[in-house]
Amino acid sequence: MSPVLKRSIIIAGHKTSISLEDEFWNSFKEIADERGVTVTALVGAIDGGRKHANLSSAIRLFVLGFYRDQLASSGRH
Repeated sequence: MSPVLKRSIIIAGHKTSISLEDEFWNSFKEIADERGVTVTALVGAIDGGRKHANLSSAIRLFVLGFYRDQLASSGRH
């Protein structure tokens, strides 16, 4: 796994940073592209819906959930 890199992003007019490994960041960008939304919009949606986890953790869990859902819908468990 690659080192954790900090990336700056603006959410609702506020600059924040997220710390993600390249694998998670690249997967997150692919998901945003597949959904036809910007990375910023997808981060904003995750930020608005998260309960307790920090934003970086919430993004990792989102990516994990996305791929778990894909596996479940394909019939492979």
